[in-house]
Formats: sequence, C-alpha cells, structure tokens
Amino acid sequence: MLVPPERLSEGMQDALLSLLDDPSGHVRKALLAHFIQQGPAALQFLQEISRGPNRIIAWHARWFLEELRFADPVAEFRGFIRSLNYELETGALLLSRTVSPDLDVAGCCRALDELADRCRELIVEPSSAREKCRVLNRVLFHEGGFHGNVEHYTDPRNSFIDQVLARRTGIPISLSVIYLLVAERVGLSLEPVGLPGHFVVGCYLDGAPFFVDTFDGGVFRTTDEIFSALRANHIVPKVTDLAPTPVREVLCRSCRNLVNHYQAAGNEAHARLFAGFVEEFEATYTRHAQS
Repeated sequence: MLVPPERLSEGMQDALLSLLDDPSGHVRKALLAHFIQQGPAALQFLQEISRGPNRIIAWHARWFLEELRFADPVAEFRGFIRSLNYELETGALLLSRTVSPDLDVAGCCRALDELADRCRELIVEPSSAREKCRVLNRVLFHEGGFHGNVEHYTDPRNSFIDQVLARRTGIPISLSVIYLLVAERVGLSLEPVGLPGHFVVGCYLDGAPFFVDTFDGGVFRTTDEIFSALRANHIVPKVTDLAPTPVREVLCRSCRNLVNHYQAAGNEAHARLFAGFVEEFEATYTRHAQS
C-alpha cells in the first residue's frame, strides 16, 4: 500500500512562498538545500505551486523542480490538464517541455516581452484596437519575420512555442498563440478563434468584430470574408464558428495537430504521447461537466 507523502505545514508553506521568487543567490541555495532535506513533501509542494494561478510564482516553483531534478515534463503537463486551471502561456510552454525538457522558459518569456516592448514603442495613445493590431502586425510579421510555414506545414516544430519564436515560422494556431501573448502584454484583449480547418485571432472590442489571420501575415478579415472562405472549403458556416475558443480547446487542438503531424513524420511514439494528452483533456472535461 502506497503511503502519501507528509505535507509541509501551513506555516512552512507560507514562509516558503514568501521566499520563492527572491532573486538572492544565497536565498535560492538555502531553499534548494531545504527542499532536498524535505524530499517528497517538497516535491508535492512545488508541483502544486507550479500548477497554481500565480504565473510568476509557478515559474519559480518549476525552476526549483528542474534544479532538483524532480520535474517530469509529461507528468507536469498531465497535471496541468487535470487542474482545470488553464492559462494559455503556461499551457503552451508546458506543452513544449514535453518534448524539450531543457526548454529555456525564461528565454521564451523574454522573447515575448521584447516583442511587446517594441509594440509599446510604436503604439500612440489613444489608439483603437484595430490600430494596435496594425502595430502588432508590423512588429511580428514585418520586422520580426514571423510567417506561415507553407512548405513544411506538418513539421511538428511548427506547433511548439519555443520553436516558433526561434524559427519565426509556424501554423495558424501557434502563430495565433504568439500574437495573443504579445497582445496581452500590451494590454490588448484579443481572443483565440478556432475555425473549422483554420485558426485566427478575434477582436471584439471596436464595434463590428474583425479577425487577424496570423498565417497570412496578419491580414484583417471581416465576418463575411471568414464565412466566404469556409464556404470555399465546402464548409457550411455557423455564427458559433466565430465564438472565442476556450484555452482548454486551444491546447487540446494543438495536441490533435501534433498527433497527425508526428504520424506523418513516422514518429509513432510521439503520436501516441499526444493522443494521450487529447484523451486526458477530453476525460477531464467530461468529469468536470458531469460534476
């Protein structure tokens, strides 16, 4: 019979939380030594914090997990799926770590921060949401060189945020995720929109909604244009197609894409891994809906 690890006391947890993001090297070394001494209880504490709502503290918890070699990226992503606490940036980075355990999380965040900083330099307030999106388009697609990978669409690297940031190319959903994370940093509230067979970014802030096609250099599309494109692909459009897509479904859809793309590459092991994530998302959603 397995005995669950003894939990750290509430007072100890509060004390550790207050120190977790301390930049002092001496403090971090002392914390590492303490976590090693606590063993399984520290592992449980750090894993719970790493899946918590505070993104900054969560990243520090993951740093300690990596330093202590406690982290299992696959188990960590499964834990994220089961937590129902879905946040796009955290989910996208955890997804990437399942195949790149040594992923430089801080480097990815810095790259997004730098793109957002450049956008802030160019945004002149007051600006409409459409004008801010034009600035994002300039920074991402013209200055940054982000583009849709038409020639090698099924390359699995197109789905991982770290690879898209490094290679400046991806598929509609991953490019949309980059766009959304940069927009969030400049205070622009946009939405992921998972169309049948395509993925765009939706803006519902300035009167009539418009949609940013990140795979096509950030072209703005109207509702009528979206519907015409769907009809051209023999899809009968519905108004609900234009509704924002929950973060859960964005990440699950990325996993579905990876199942197909790894199968196309002949990598059955990775295809099964991501099929398992899809099943986990669906099972978790079903349990939650029935509770």
